[in-house]
Amino acid sequence: MANQTKKKSGKGDSFSYMLMLLPAVLMLAVCSIYPFLWILRYVCYNYNGFTATYTGLANFKRMFSDSLFWHSVGITFEYAVLKLIFIIPLALVIAVLLNLKMKGSAVFRGIYFMPTVISTSIAGMIFAFIFATQNGIANAALQALHLIKSPIPWLNSTDFVMAAVTILAVWGGLGNYMLYFITGMNGISTDVYESAKIDGANAFQTFFFVTLPMLAPVLKVVLMLAITSAFKDYEAIMVLSKGGPGNRSMVMFLYIYNLIFGGTNTSVTQAQIGYGALLSVMAAIIVGLVTVVYMFVSKKLDHITD
Repeated sequence: MANQTKKKSGKGDSFSYMLMLLPAVLMLAVCSIYPFLWILRYVCYNYNGFTATYTGLANFKRMFSDSLFWHSVGITFEYAVLKLIFIIPLALVIAVLLNLKMKGSAVFRGIYFMPTVISTSIAGMIFAFIFATQNGIANAALQALHLIKSPIPWLNSTDFVMAAVTILAVWGGLGNYMLYFITGMNGISTDVYESAKIDGANAFQTFFFVTLPMLAPVLKVVLMLAITSAFKDYEAIMVLSKGGPGNRSMVMFLYIYNLIFGGTNTSVTQAQIGYGALLSVMAAIIVGLVTVVYMFVSKKLDHITD
């Protein structure tokens, strides 16, 4: 009787688990799997939103010879590296400082986190005013500090546009990663810090030999999120620089967006959904490969440090 009761309860639990997972599975199917399959069916078509013409491998041949697409892939890697080398150390340092429980630290947490709740399009518009060559806040501040003599053409020069885009990206995402680090540090036992203090460790030694190693699991997750988000960024860049000047800030998802939806400010005037669908798949493969490489490297580092 006991075994029969256990079997019945086991079946009931399995049904309950499946029932609870059903909404998430349905959302995944409707919002992720179906759109991906919809995109896949058009990779061999010339589709403008109204008529679809089968073109065989023409889109694939065009992709491999599309210098602008591969240029946008290179720009995406450059943008991702620039964003990561600034946003992760800054978020970590700010998290450490705000975790000291100083007076007013809660207010500063809110201030640093606030940009993350602002729409990326609005953020792009705000920074377009900040980086305006004439009457821009950035140039006015730099000139007031006597750091520059003439206004910098932030958004009109291939030498400075990536700096402007990177500053916007760091400003917009800093609060999220800061919060992850603070949450991770709150999970570290105070006994560990007390032991380090008894052993005579100073603040720098405590950070590098206690806090940083204990934050390793959180840091791995934050890095993975930062890498994937950096490769998928395009909305704020579209508003701020439109991928210019001279395609200097044209990341790959912005290029794909222009192909699929067209635009008056780009060379693409008519929607090319078929070709854009193929590039979307290729972009997903590139992001997936980067993620796999990162996870492989992080596992190797775990084995080395163990």
